[in-house]
Amino acid sequence: MIYHLCQWLQIYRIGFYAYEDVLFRAIMAALTSWGLTLWLGPKVIRWLMRKKIGDRPEFHHAALNELMKDRANTPTMGGIIILTGILTGIFLWSKLTNPFVHKAIILILFFGWIGGLDDYFKLTGKGTGQSRDGLLVWQKLVYQLGGSLLVAWFLYSDMRELEDARLLWLPFYKHGIPLAGWMFVILSMLYITATSNAVNLTDGMDGLASGCIGIVSTVLVILCYIASETMGRVTTMTWAGYLLLPRVPGAGELCIFFAAITGSVLGFLWYNCPRALVFMGDIGSLPLGAAMGYGAIVTRNEILLLLIGGVFVMELGSVILQVGYFKYTKYKYSAGRKLFKCSPIHHHFHLSGWSEPQVVIRFWLLSIAFAILALATLKLR
Repeated sequence: MIYHLCQWLQIYRIGFYAYEDVLFRAIMAALTSWGLTLWLGPKVIRWLMRKKIGDRPEFHHAALNELMKDRANTPTMGGIIILTGILTGIFLWSKLTNPFVHKAIILILFFGWIGGLDDYFKLTGKGTGQSRDGLLVWQKLVYQLGGSLLVAWFLYSDMRELEDARLLWLPFYKHGIPLAGWMFVILSMLYITATSNAVNLTDGMDGLASGCIGIVSTVLVILCYIASETMGRVTTMTWAGYLLLPRVPGAGELCIFFAAITGSVLGFLWYNCPRALVFMGDIGSLPLGAAMGYGAIVTRNEILLLLIGGVFVMELGSVILQVGYFKYTKYKYSAGRKLFKCSPIHHHFHLSGWSEPQVVIRFWLLSIAFAILALATLKLR
């Protein structure tokens, strides 16, 4: 709204021209979301406590339950704080006529609804009849795949005329691989669903998911800027052309979206750092994960995001390996065996003797290292 207000004021030669700069508006969106989240946090936490919306962590591991027993009744569904900060930053500072922004808003609202429904069923025991089940796995996947399919289809409709957007781009290689329309849609659908679940699995320790999301979303601000913006007002040369990366006009407006995510999760981290006063719940982790996948698809950096979000890949991969190995050994030896003490992998390190703050901070450091390494590859073609 501020962007459009400033644009209207320019007709009467009132106001300032800084609003035209995407990076300026991204910074303002981050600050707005951060400040709002800090202000809103205590109010929402008190409301959640009055409503007795508290989590009761239960794991299929006695030792882990003992380690996490002090987390009982901590308010959850704090993702409401994050989503409010993100949406406020977007509506205030983004160009609301941009089609990429439209789909970003729809995506986080829809996945936030899925997460909120799952949290509600977990806390009330409704829907499945068992307090910790929430939505059944197949139910959650149907919703996620359905929402991802719609976003992927409309995204392809917007990008089908862009030559670079119809290609799959690999790191270190300056030419894209052609994708048919149906391949683009299916890959995007599966990708958004996978990233959503990867962040959801990572959200198991105080500050772990929110800290890593802040790092990844900051890198996506840079990638969105590179994909769309020129290198200066006096030249038509784009950063994408200079780095031999895909060019996606309009994607730069998502800088505001991801900057708002960074500001919101950093503000939320104030209350979510060890020991957490509130958990984000699925209402926060599912839309944040979907947003990460969406940003990679728009900028055509699906493969690179696997490196940027290396911590999330580790978490999701550890669950897949654990389940797969257990089923394989049960079939072969009639008794299932485990690769890790517990999955996702952050619980394995916790059970191995690392304290929770050690796990969280070391995973943050890993996330920073992955992000720096990914950015370093941009120049290698």
